[in-house]
Amino acid sequence: MTDFLIRHFIKNGSDVKNSQVREQYGRLAGIVGMLCNALLSAGKILTGTLFGSLGILADGVNNLSDAASSAVTLIGFKLASKPADEEHPFGHARFEYVAGLVISFFILLLGFDLAKSAVGKILHPEETVFSYLSVAVLAVSILVKLWMSAFNRTLGRRIDSTTIAAAAQDSLNDVFVTGSVLFCTLLSRFAHLNIDGYIGLAVAVFILVSGVKLIGETISPLLGEAPDEELVEETCRRLKSYDKVLGIH
Repeated sequence: MTDFLIRHFIKNGSDVKNSQVREQYGRLAGIVGMLCNALLSAGKILTGTLFGSLGILADGVNNLSDAASSAVTLIGFKLASKPADEEHPFGHARFEYVAGLVISFFILLLGFDLAKSAVGKILHPEETVFSYLSVAVLAVSILVKLWMSAFNRTLGRRIDSTTIAAAAQDSLNDVFVTGSVLFCTLLSRFAHLNIDGYIGLAVAVFILVSGVKLIGETISPLLGEAPDEELVEETCRRLKSYDKVLGIH
């Protein structure tokens, strides 16, 4: 499916150094993310409202924030593809890292919100509403998010994009979030145990750690990283091959 989308929506997809091609990859990731998350959000919010399930409703709101993150990805790649000008002689490529940083903060906000909700449920337990339609919606959501994670990871590796890699991690986090909601729904129905708050807290901690890690990965290239040692050695070797080069530092 991923290869099919790349072949049909990205021209010269192998020329990943080209800024226009990178923009096409970013556009594809953003559009797919917005469409999938919007559909998942609508389904969960509707299901949560019909059956009075706050967990499913909250998960739907989470997908809505993911759709917003995809929009940020789309805008970030559009700005990053702008050519250099007088005020920005080195171009606008770092907008891509800024977009990745924004997505990382979305992940952190999700983690804090989940932690707050989980503590509230631990202190004030509530019965989880069960319905087979809810189970079906959550199961489909997990499958879609697994595919989205693999899809974004493939695109991110092809163009070496931390922004799309952040989106892939965000989709994987959503699998754990939705999986915990599904697990607790089934556990409440068949084992009559309500551990929704404890599982939610564990998932929140996992997401917060992922968010902090992604922030570090996006800030590093923004601040500037040391050049690759092999590249430096190769450059020095080539420079020394010229007779008039007396020394290098």
